[in-house]
Amino acid sequence: MLEAYRGGRLAHAWLLTGPAGIGKATLAFRFARYILADAAPTVTDDGLFGPAPSIARPSPPSLHVGPEHPVFQRVAASGHADLRTVERTVNEKTEKLRSEIVVDDVREVGGFLSLTAAEGGWRIVIIDVADEMNRTAANAVLKVLEEPPTRAILLLVSHNPGRLLPTIRSRCRRLPLQPLPTETVMALLQDYRPDLEEAAIADLARLADGSIGRALTLAQEGGLDVFDKLAHLFESLPELDIPALSKLAERIGKTDADASYQAAVDLVLRWLNRVLGEAAEATRENTGLSGREAQFVRRIAGFARLDRWLEVWDKIATLLRRTESSNLDRKQVFLNVFLTIETAVRR
Repeated sequence: MLEAYRGGRLAHAWLLTGPAGIGKATLAFRFARYILADAAPTVTDDGLFGPAPSIARPSPPSLHVGPEHPVFQRVAASGHADLRTVERTVNEKTEKLRSEIVVDDVREVGGFLSLTAAEGGWRIVIIDVADEMNRTAANAVLKVLEEPPTRAILLLVSHNPGRLLPTIRSRCRRLPLQPLPTETVMALLQDYRPDLEEAAIADLARLADGSIGRALTLAQEGGLDVFDKLAHLFESLPELDIPALSKLAERIGKTDADASYQAAVDLVLRWLNRVLGEAAEATRENTGLSGREAQFVRRIAGFARLDRWLEVWDKIATLLRRTESSNLDRKQVFLNVFLTIETAVRR
């Protein structure tokens, strides 16, 4: 990104892809701050108390702009005239965060980017997360990509680029980011959560699959306890422990347990992915799991054929998508997820 900017080959749209929580949005804002700071005028006018210190512009090979820089501070306060951020907004009728980015959220993107930059540099829009745009919103963004304004940059953060319109993907320069090494996640956890014991940090880093964002969410929402209870449910198959399932579903299905629910869903999908791999005999020797997880995943995979597990995956994935879009009862959805798995195992 730095080479493209300095070499005058900067694409008008960038698609930052990779798993959630690895720093894609962090990189997008770092890039935006760098460009805005590079275009900012140097302060040299004399003030009331003498000459004002000049503000040093950032220089290669780093995108870093220090927190003491005025541009950094204005971006952090959402007060920079040349930067806009698009994300899910609150539905005024329900007073809850929408499950998708709607057209009203992106309606002004084209007009904003077409304006002359207030500080003589670039206009920048960050969409976080682009996967969450509904069809109408995506088409509105596509119009901007088809006729990009001059000196305008669109940064799209994407956890799952396959959900984006192919025409959007084809008009962006793609920058795939990889999951963080486990050692890096552990080091970051030690910085952010020094209260955690070493064993807990190691377990959280393993469950996070290279995502510091996921690791912090798991730590905050009692993820290790959720992991233990979910693992017990998988281990109880084919005789599913219904009382334990009901108790866990009641806990994570509450209206104020969004993060706990998402953590539980992520763990279930993580294990189903590994079950598919086992059933396909593609990763028989290495599931990417170890210890307790590897044992029950391998055992469960043997209960049904690959085609049956693919049906289970499709049914559960569809149900989970409908949960967010249709505001379904999450407790009942979670019960249905495990009952679907139990049915496959019993067959």
